[in-house]
Amino acid sequence: MEKLRIAIQKSGRLSEKSLELLKEAGISLNNGSRKLRSVAQYFPLEVIYLRDDDIPQYVEDGVAHIGIVGENEYAEKECAVDLVERLGYSRCRLSIAIPKSESYESPESLNGKRIATSYPVILGKYLGEHGIKADIHVLSGSVELAPSIGVAEAIFDIVSSGSTLISNGLKEVETVMKSEAVVIANRNLDEEVKGLLTDLLFRIRSVLAASNNKYILLNAPNDHLQEIIDVIPGMKSPTIMPLAEEGWSSVHSVLSEKAFWAVIGQLRELGAQGILVIPIEKMII
Repeated sequence: MEKLRIAIQKSGRLSEKSLELLKEAGISLNNGSRKLRSVAQYFPLEVIYLRDDDIPQYVEDGVAHIGIVGENEYAEKECAVDLVERLGYSRCRLSIAIPKSESYESPESLNGKRIATSYPVILGKYLGEHGIKADIHVLSGSVELAPSIGVAEAIFDIVSSGSTLISNGLKEVETVMKSEAVVIANRNLDEEVKGLLTDLLFRIRSVLAASNNKYILLNAPNDHLQEIIDVIPGMKSPTIMPLAEEGWSSVHSVLSEKAFWAVIGQLRELGAQGILVIPIEKMII
């Protein structure tokens, strides 16, 4: 039986999260990321460990059927691959930053400046869309040092917390794109491999759905039961069971992580008691 070959970054936070995701999806690997390859147990899958900026090309060439990579690398490389799933982790943004002492009013302020970056394609498109004429200076690393050593007057780079910019005397002035981990796929997969990819994506989506939702149980006064149901409708509808105490019901439902605190406040105002919130391990939707 053919194996689904997936390319993953060989080290770093994105690699750790991707391997954790596979593990939660029931895919156990027989060795660590120090190897070039890992073969999975209980699922026909093989992991190839690569540099993140090489993954789009390897997927386009068919060396790997799919890859997990930052959306920024997918956009920068412009390879003929398909984005098939957003994973929601390793979020960051690609932004333009300038020295704190410099003034900035709009993108037009960048006209005539030299901008250092490791992402010339994304930056070039942005500048072109805004009619800005600037000199793109390509660097492979330590982009944030460029203004302080006179290499450039601005930078375009990945920003997570912004602490690196601050420590180098820079301020963020424009967010060009937001990025997260994504699954990309070769456009010429045979039917067997497509079937394996479908199975893998089903598992991944179940894990992601579980991580984004909570299982909630509460005791609700019957005179506010419908209002409580309206607040937590669940996947289809909540489970309602009468309690031994007259006038009360037990309500079981699923609640979005994003809405958690706002909803909890509404439930308390409606008289809900004994609210339990439980993590969901897997969620089949």
